[in-house]
This record gives sequence, C-alpha cells and structure tokens, in this order.
Amino acid sequence: MKRLSTLLAVAAVTLSASAAAAQERLKIGLITTLSGPPAALGQQQRNGLQLAIKSLGGKLGGREVDLIVQDDELKPDVAVSKVKAFVERDKVDFVVGPVFSNILVAIMKPATDGGAFLVSPNAGTSNFAGKDCNANFFVTSYQNDQNHEVLGKYAQDKGMKKVFIMAPNYQAGKDSLSGFKRYFKGEVVDEVYVPLNQLDYSAELARIAAAQPEAVFVFLPGGMGVNFVKQFRQAGLADKVTFLSAFTVDESTLPAQQDAALGFFGGANWAPNLDNPQNKAFVAAYEKEYGHVPGSYAFQAYDAGQLIDAALKATGGKTDDKNALRAALMKADFKSLRGAFRFNTNHYPIQDFYLVKVAKRPDGKYQTEIAQKVFENYSDPHVKDCKMK
Repeated sequence: MKRLSTLLAVAAVTLSASAAAAQERLKIGLITTLSGPPAALGQQQRNGLQLAIKSLGGKLGGREVDLIVQDDELKPDVAVSKVKAFVERDKVDFVVGPVFSNILVAIMKPATDGGAFLVSPNAGTSNFAGKDCNANFFVTSYQNDQNHEVLGKYAQDKGMKKVFIMAPNYQAGKDSLSGFKRYFKGEVVDEVYVPLNQLDYSAELARIAAAQPEAVFVFLPGGMGVNFVKQFRQAGLADKVTFLSAFTVDESTLPAQQDAALGFFGGANWAPNLDNPQNKAFVAAYEKEYGHVPGSYAFQAYDAGQLIDAALKATGGKTDDKNALRAALMKADFKSLRGAFRFNTNHYPIQDFYLVKVAKRPDGKYQTEIAQKVFENYSDPHVKDCKMK
C-alpha cells in the first residue's frame, strides 16, 4: 500500500509537471482575411508569421509556439467572435493581425481588454495612432496615411496640377486619400469612394477619362486592385495618365496583374530588393518556402514575429508581468527587414518610406523595386494626439 501511495504521488507530480510544461507553450492567435477577393493578402500575412516562427526554430523567446489561425472573412462581427475566443477560451498571450482597418477597429477592445497584446502587421488607423492610442497595441507596419503621403509628395514634387483620387469607402480608404492630400496641393479633379470589394470599374474609368487628369491615385488592395489595373490598361489610360497607388500594385496582386502593372508606381516602407543582409535572406527563404515573391503583408508579419521573440527574450520568456513585456516590446530590439526602425510613443514605427515601381525580374517574376527614398525617419502626424508619452 505504501509503495502504491508513493507511485500515485510520483504520478501526480509527473502529471502536474506535464501540465505546467504544456502551459509554458506560447499561444498566439492570428486573425486575418483568408477568403474572398482579398485572401491573397491574408495568406501573405500568415506565411510571413509562420516563416518567422520557423526561422527561429519553432520558438519565440525560447518558448514553443501554438499558432492559432482564424479567418475574419472581412466581417467585423465574425472577427470579434473569433478574437473573443482567442482571449477567453484559448488564453492567447498575443493577438496578431488583421489586414483591414475596419477589422482592427472592431477587435481592438476585445483583444486588449481581454489581457492580450495586439500586434498589427498591417492595419494602422489614424485614431489608434492619436487620441485612441492603446498601451497594449503595437504596429509593425505604418500609420495608414503614410504610404499614401509618399505619392502625394511625389506628385507635388513633380509639379503635377490635376489628379483624380479613389479609394474604398472605409476607414483605411479615408485615411489614404487624406494622406495623399496632406502633401499634394494641386487640384483634385474628382474624389471617389467605392464599395469595399468592388470589382467592376467601368463607371469610374469613364469619369477618369472625362476628367483628363495628369495622374490617378488609387488605393485598391487585393482583388480590387487586380481588376482595376487590368481595366485601366485595357481602357487605354495607361499611356495618358500617370498611375500612382498604394497597395494596388504589390507582390500580392502582381502575379495576377503581370504586364498590365509594369511601370506603375506605389508607395511603401519596404521592397523585396531593399539591400540589406536580413532582407535578402528573408526574400530567398520566402520564395523557397512558398514559391512566390513576398509583399509588405508578409514582411511586416515576419517582423511581428521577430518583435515578439525579442521582447520575450528580454523578459526571460515570461508574459505575466505586462509592464515588463510592454517595455520590452517598446524597445523593438531586433533587426527589422526594412533596416532602421523604432517605435514612437504611440507604438507606431518611425521609419523610411520609398517610391517603388513595378518591374519584371529576369526569372519572369514581378516585384516592386525602390525608385527613390521620399521620407527618412518619418513619424506619423497623429502621434501628437496620443496620451502616451
């Protein structure tokens, strides 16, 4: 009986130790768009985060990772339900995502109120950069306005007088056109908002032709951009109007756009041909793993993984002391694929931005390439309204 008691005690200790070990696995919930026309964006985001974890031996901060991936279906109510499940049922330490800003607005409260840190590798609305900034929210991409500001400044510097501008009718679309207009002081001949996921642009193309602008500036991500670029080229406008955009011609859309997008301009905080050792290694690893060229959605998710890894290394892998973990995240002590990078007081990056141009590589693949640097160590304009100091 005494031996049996001893064996039971040992078994209990072993089970307790096993349970403790299981709890030590780091839980991350990725909420991204994996269905519908914008699915390619979410796939890049998922791939980038998965590659970061793989490159770090399956661990972040020395802890094995359980990555739980959910499709938000580009529906705010669906995203809220899935993020609540992340924090309430799965007890995740971090929520990573999303792609779209309307989803970010919806999930901010359930993610951060639930005790998780929210790391956005894409969406970065102006309100969360300013008056609604959140101590448990970090952005590895940009403030939404900034890539669009690149094109506004470029158009202004080139002396353009008349530009037609267009974006989807949601927060990021409004931020995009606001960003463009912050630097462009010429005439906006028409400002058009289209439904999110619109695919037929015959009416808008007729308006562009009638307005006869020097340039068109559009923010049409995913399948929207694929269709618009093809229709723009087919309408014969590419030879008459300079094409300026952000997230309309990039590595998520170029495989479908191909020659229709050649020579078109974009604004970005990175490009696949950015010349530093860590980026070269990332692009090669991504192409080997997934068979196509990575875009900003992938690189920013990769950096999100590196950010979490660096912060956990600083805390010895611990996530229970939120103040210590937050301070470690703020330091951003890792080599970003974009090169120089640091967080501002609103937890949005200070970084360089570039004019990029679509090119066809010798191997037949398409990518954006840096044409010129437009902003250096650039801070978003909304940080002044953030209460965090």
